[in-house]
Amino acid sequence: MLLAITALLTLGAAQAPTPAASATVDVVQILRDSDRLRGGLKDGITWSIDVESTEDGVTTKASYLVRSRGDDALAETLAPPRSKGEKMLFNDRTLWFLKPGLKKPVSISARQKLSGQAANGDIASTNYARDYDATLAGEDPVDGVPCWRLELKAKAGNVTYDRIRYWVAKDQRRALKAEFLTVSGELFKTATFAYGNVVTLAGAPVDFIKAMTIKDAMGSGASSVLRFGSPKSEAHAPSVFNVNNVVR
Repeated sequence: MLLAITALLTLGAAQAPTPAASATVDVVQILRDSDRLRGGLKDGITWSIDVESTEDGVTTKASYLVRSRGDDALAETLAPPRSKGEKMLFNDRTLWFLKPGLKKPVSISARQKLSGQAANGDIASTNYARDYDATLAGEDPVDGVPCWRLELKAKAGNVTYDRIRYWVAKDQRRALKAEFLTVSGELFKTATFAYGNVVTLAGAPVDFIKAMTIKDAMGSGASSVLRFGSPKSEAHAPSVFNVNNVVR
């Protein structure tokens, strides 16, 4: 009996993941790869976003044109007509709001509500590898797809969320699911990601995000769907994201 118990314990120890084995998973690279499929490209990308939000039975819609390059992004409102021409400029972690007739840009927060459950930062801030410290918390399937489960903690107070529980598929390193938490760890929003757009990078087609669905986790039933369209890899000059140029 003693020999049998010893054998079982030995087998269990051999099968259990060791700290050394866990250390071989490069969580920073996982984030970089998943960021890339959501618009985090160094050279640049352009795409459109349609946002449809439902709260208390009322549905609102808005459309944006987004140009992004590395840590910078410029989002211009296309609709509704009353907001057409308004812009949000992301310079690293600094966010500016500009509108026709406004002489000076206004500093705003990435956490501020954009529409429904979507925050300003959800529309273009995809640099999780820069903004969060990540640890590997486990491995779970999402809709049958094997995923790494990462725990993300904000490096600064001006990012979109304090903490994120994040599931990234092992095969193509696509982010499939996120849970957004307060600094104390309380869940208040969830998100799922869908793919199907295609972007050509270095001459090869790459799967790109098509939709992000954000839901209130507090029981209100409110939700926002961000639909990404016509993504195109293209180099943007740094001047495109210069706040002085955007104000003109």
